[in-house]
Amino acid sequence: MGATRLKIHDQNHIDISRIAKVFAHPARVAILKELSVQEGCCNDLVEVIGLSQATISQHLTVIGDAGLLYGSHKGKQRNYCLNIERLEEFRQSLNSFFSKTKSNCC
Repeated sequence: MGATRLKIHDQNHIDISRIAKVFAHPARVAILKELSVQEGCCNDLVEVIGLSQATISQHLTVIGDAGLLYGSHKGKQRNYCLNIERLEEFRQSLNSFFSKTKSNCC
C-alpha cells in the first residue's frame, strides 16, 4: 500500500481494525477470556489454552500491539493482565461505529 493511501484512514478506523484483528482468531479470543477470569495476572497460558509457547507468543504479540495487555517479568517468567481501560475504549469505538452505521443505513 502506498504512503498516500495511509492518509485516508483516521485513528478510529485504525483502532477498529486493530481490535477486529484481535478478535479474528479463536485462540486470541480464548486468551482474552482466560485473562479476564484470572484474579491476578496469568502466566500459564500454554497449559490452559493448549497451544505451543511459540504460538501463544505470536497471539500475545497481536493482542499486545493493540494495547490490550499489561505484562511483568520475573526472570524468564512473564505475567499478563488485560488492559481494561483500553478494552473499554475499543468497546466504545465499536459501539459508536455500529450505531452510526445502523442510523446511516435506514
